[in-house]
Amino acid sequence: METPNFEYINKLSRGDDAVKKMLVDIIKSEFSQEKEEYFKSFNEKNFKKIGENVHKLKHKISILGLEKSCSLANLYEHNLREKSIDGSKDFEKILEIITNFTETL
Repeated sequence: METPNFEYINKLSRGDDAVKKMLVDIIKSEFSQEKEEYFKSFNEKNFKKIGENVHKLKHKISILGLEKSCSLANLYEHNLREKSIDGSKDFEKILEIITNFTETL
């Protein structure tokens, strides 16, 4: 699996540590909330909401430089439109990796 990184965040912040910190803080708070909403929707088997949650989380995955993981999330999102949870285990592994990463920040 890939490792999250700050390449894109560094580009966005253009070397401004205050901007970088603000972006990281936003990602941490939004990711935690969006992950919680994802699991709630998943447990309720609400495919439409699960898909919406995955779509929101894909942005965090992308911002953290996880290109392959973003592709997996796209495939999972597509499967959800077909009422299939194929890809959920891979997606949840990605969420675990990001959780571990954000907890060290």
